[in-house]
Amino acid sequence: MKHEILSVDVAIVGAGPAGLSAARAAARSGASVAIVDDSPRAGGQIWRHGPGVAAPPAAAARFDVLRQPNVRHLAATRIVAEASPCTLLLEDDERGLLLEYRTLILCCGARELLLPFPGWTLPGVTGAGGLQALIKHGLDVRGQRTVIAGSGPLLLASAATARERGAQVLHVLEQAARADVIGFGVRLWRWPSKLAQAARLMTPVYRPDAYVVEAFGGQRLEGVRIRQAGREFDVECDRLACGFGLVPNTALPSHLGCRIEHGAVAVDAHQRTSREGHFAAGECTGVGGSELAMVEGEIAGCAATGQTSRLAGLIARRARWQAFADAVRDRFAIREPVRKLARLDTLVCRCEDVRYDALVNEAGWTAAKLQSRCGMGACQGRVCGAAAQALFGWTPPAPRPPLVPARVGTLVLDGGDDA
Repeated sequence: MKHEILSVDVAIVGAGPAGLSAARAAARSGASVAIVDDSPRAGGQIWRHGPGVAAPPAAAARFDVLRQPNVRHLAATRIVAEASPCTLLLEDDERGLLLEYRTLILCCGARELLLPFPGWTLPGVTGAGGLQALIKHGLDVRGQRTVIAGSGPLLLASAATARERGAQVLHVLEQAARADVIGFGVRLWRWPSKLAQAARLMTPVYRPDAYVVEAFGGQRLEGVRIRQAGREFDVECDRLACGFGLVPNTALPSHLGCRIEHGAVAVDAHQRTSREGHFAAGECTGVGGSELAMVEGEIAGCAATGQTSRLAGLIARRARWQAFADAVRDRFAIREPVRKLARLDTLVCRCEDVRYDALVNEAGWTAAKLQSRCGMGACQGRVCGAAAQALFGWTPPAPRPPLVPARVGTLVLDGGDDA
């Protein structure tokens, strides 16, 4: 099996807003940089671009770093494990690879939080961000009656994408109370770009204090039951996109021994983690949006390469966007009734068909896995793990290598065999 050893000054995991910003800052110093990302195209989830979808200006400016001679982009490449200190074992579709680095910047991003409710596994039901990603990759939604539900600013963005591609968006349902939504809105003057964005995305079908109680249908989704301000009613629809915000991706940082606090990678003022020579930036350190991710990435890239004169201004900018992230977190926190929509027969782990009643009396994540195989299917707990944490308060254990399925030839590299 073909393989190689690549040595760089700075390795960056993730090619989203944080990773590209970190790469641009680090490359400015003349350091050799490698960006590892499991997607075939840079941009992360928020800058995902496909047929007929152009990258926004902020993304296009950062994509330029990929053309610099001291930057190497390892696209469609998965991180299998830490082979040895400051060496990652990687794999793409053709080969295994050992990546040696002096400094590592973790920009692992986040994934969508999906909370189980009756009917959530029906065909036609996706996450809010999931629907947006599918549309950007060419999913035809023209004329489809669509309900967007869940919590947070992503709902309006998803609705706008669906509407632009011809979907009939019937409702945008925000579970947060009306007072919280209004309170958030009146504070947006502090972030003019966000105020303008909200005004552009707002739609007459936006409904606060509303959420989907149940999705129903035979072979696929046919309709949903909505609870709004204490009353319930049914709506026929073809698609439901339901997401409750984002969850930081901490599997790799945890595997590397970085401290995790409150579900995110703990960092200091310069984005340093608890492990020497390892930095983290973006959504894996706490969900905050692309603006916060970009400035955190730039701080990490500068700090990792000794560009300390730039840090003071960047830290002030980060504080401004951290305040926005805090406002989103406080005003759009998931309310207790939404966490309790699952019935005893509702699937929690869809990979292994594990129902709520098989988990509710378990002491924790490890016991649940042993008794029910929850989290042992294709997604390896990436969906049901976050759901179980929201439902039961379970803290998932640190992942064990390999972090992803890998070929035997790649795993041999981890043992130092040159075969």
